[in-house]
Amino acid sequence: MIGTGVDPTLQLVARAGLSLLLGWSGAHKLRDVGAFRAALEGYELLPPRWAVPAGAGLIAAEVGIATGLLLPRVAGVAALAAAGLLTLYAAAIAINLVRGRRDIDCGCAGPAGRQPISAGLVARNAALAAVALVGAVPTAARPLTWLDGVTVLAGVAALGLLYAAADGLLANAPRSAALGHVHVFEMGAASPAHEGAHD
Repeated sequence: MIGTGVDPTLQLVARAGLSLLLGWSGAHKLRDVGAFRAALEGYELLPPRWAVPAGAGLIAAEVGIATGLLLPRVAGVAALAAAGLLTLYAAAIAINLVRGRRDIDCGCAGPAGRQPISAGLVARNAALAAVALVGAVPTAARPLTWLDGVTVLAGVAALGLLYAAADGLLANAPRSAALGHVHVFEMGAASPAHEGAHD
């Protein structure tokens, strides 16, 4: 008999997708620990002397949670930990946005690129925390088949592409806005000369 709860396939997609995301995030931070420490200091939520141990703790948490999400016995607890960590990230960004400090680096893009904090990042982390909770709730009791395996692989791939697209949009939004301001300024500067040619 099938019980009530989240479909196990959906839960596996949530857990596997978050495991890949947090593992990728932790690996990016490990590539340049100094840059991550500087980004952490930029939030000004901790005394500077705490930046090194806090940064090490966050990297260890991401890698540990990513591993735990793949282990059935602890995956539920790891999913709750992932939700808590993502909520913590969202709160740190939101606090600095309220302070008016919109130009600091979020520290989430690794050494490959600087990404200023934004309301979009708060929404993204809140959405990911909700996905993490799906990985922690009880599931319906039903046997898994080979088709479920295909569904999980396709679901994780789709989530990965969706995340990459959203992350790209968030990362490029400040540059796009800046280009738009430059274009408007150039058009405004060119208008008087254009009008003078017809006087």
